[in-house]
Amino acid sequence: MTDGDFGLLSPVTASPKVTALTGDRAVIAAILDVEAAWAAVLEEAGLAPQGAAAVVAEAADPGHYDLAVIAERAQGGANPVIPLLGELRARVRSLDATGIGAGKAVHTSLTSQDVLDSALMLLAGRTVSALLTEVKSTTTALAGLAAQHGDTLCVGRSLTQHALPYTFGLKAAQWFQGVAASAARLESVELPVQFGGASGTLASGSKLTAGSDSTPFTLTDALASKLGLAAAPAPWHTNRLAVTSLGDSLASLLDAFGKIASDLVFLSRPEVGELGEPLAAGRGVSSAMPQKQNPVLSVLIRSAALQAPALASQLHSAAGTFNDERPDGAWHTEWPALRRLLALAFGAALQLRELAEGLRVFPEAMRRNLQISGPLLLSEGVSAAVAPLLGEDGKQKLQAVVDETLKAPATLQADTYRKLLREAVPSDKLTDAALDALLDPASYLGEAAEISRRILAAYPEYAASTKGAHRG
Repeated sequence: MTDGDFGLLSPVTASPKVTALTGDRAVIAAILDVEAAWAAVLEEAGLAPQGAAAVVAEAADPGHYDLAVIAERAQGGANPVIPLLGELRARVRSLDATGIGAGKAVHTSLTSQDVLDSALMLLAGRTVSALLTEVKSTTTALAGLAAQHGDTLCVGRSLTQHALPYTFGLKAAQWFQGVAASAARLESVELPVQFGGASGTLASGSKLTAGSDSTPFTLTDALASKLGLAAAPAPWHTNRLAVTSLGDSLASLLDAFGKIASDLVFLSRPEVGELGEPLAAGRGVSSAMPQKQNPVLSVLIRSAALQAPALASQLHSAAGTFNDERPDGAWHTEWPALRRLLALAFGAALQLRELAEGLRVFPEAMRRNLQISGPLLLSEGVSAAVAPLLGEDGKQKLQAVVDETLKAPATLQADTYRKLLREAVPSDKLTDAALDALLDPASYLGEAAEISRRILAAYPEYAASTKGAHRG
């Protein structure tokens, strides 16, 4: 086995699926795909010999190239296109058995930035496509949880403390909204082809197309079409909005992933016990404590979310210091940051899909935790309904009931609050039955069900399979 980076210290991205789309081999493949597509564009436009594109395509098999050698030689020209291009040209010459001059179709009128920018957009497109497939399976699962648990009571927490009655369905719907909205934003990001030539004037392209029916712009559009990238109205070699928009969208998606993981880390604590990650042999184990079941999927997702902001910031730092017509270092810092964001987002998406599809929900524990505060959770609603019955100082009287309740041990507060409240409000103004109804947590859920419905309805393409889902 040869040495290499297998993600030993980045378990969230240590997946063959992630490596296949974002690893060095994937980068080389994208570069070679750009070169092969360009050769085909030139041949179709009559600007390269017939048959040249087939030779270039055969030579552009990434399996023929030594990644370690190319990476080392990249130091000589500060990018991997230059050494790879040298080997590609040599291979094209060796395959051009009939001597048609296929080498004339290789990299003609391009510059390294054209190829690498386009290749990274191509790599991003492939990764985002796979990522969104995972995300849509995740949102389907989350939408199912929201529909299934629309009436499952739990406690809503604010600043770590019990706040109001809530439903797990609404919590799942809010998770869904964060992921679906971020994914929709990512899906709308355009990934444009790059073609500007040596310094962005298309001078070489103009010379190449002189006397033909083509222009540098028609060639660019044809290249975009072949690669499945967006057409670009002009070179964007120094305007990096395409890169920062992609980075921001990936970071936002990881934010949404991180929110879910953060909730799960807390809600799966033994003393809370409302949720549990899906079980799998060997997962969540401790090297020292056999009894532990660590929430490792959530931990890995959180690790990705925590890294994303700095990487997105790096892309903006680079964009803001893109001096001249090709910068001295800023461009180079984009590459690892963007690729890392893609890898983290895809790796985390794989983990989150498994987590969402196999999430274990424990309604009994939710009800148990809800009852810790009990009727105290209804104090906001009680105040609104009862204060007018007690005169001008009604709110003060009810606040005194709450203050006195809080002096009791936590385990006794629920019973204490109801007792003191009954003593404070005359029964002729509020019957026992009416008081019980007022202190029923299910009576103070506001528009939770409608909020969930509106969230799912706002992103039908991400919740399509929830039609007819059981509520309960």
